[in-house]
Amino acid sequence: MIQVKVKCPYCGQSLMTDEKKIDNHPSVKVSIKLKDKTGFLYLSSLYGSYKIITEFDLPMDAIVLFFCPHCNADLRGDRLCDKCNAPMVVFKSFTGGNIQICSRRGCKKHLVEFENLEDELLSFYKAYPLFFSNITKKEKE
Repeated sequence: MIQVKVKCPYCGQSLMTDEKKIDNHPSVKVSIKLKDKTGFLYLSSLYGSYKIITEFDLPMDAIVLFFCPHCNADLRGDRLCDKCNAPMVVFKSFTGGNIQICSRRGCKKHLVEFENLEDELLSFYKAYPLFFSNITKKEKE
């Protein structure tokens, strides 16, 4: 699996933290709100892992509001999930482009978007050379 490193699309501060490790890697820390409850949510930083740690119970199917823990910016994007119609949450990737996840608990929809495909794919390949060398090896077998 690939570890993604993200930051706030507004203030540029890293959302990565060693406070709570998930899947033996730093997690993505965000502030959340559900009805009258607020707290922190820690998301696995491994792309494709859906493990989380929360400060309070998040019922399945609940739509959660996500905020930057540094600048309190609302992290909702302008896109709705094409699976469940909940707002998508936007993170900026350190390698370029955006990573979006669905704000509905339990929905597994996520997107990776590149602004400049050629430059960002090149930086992505440089950031994850081991992953891509393993794919090349499997294709040759």
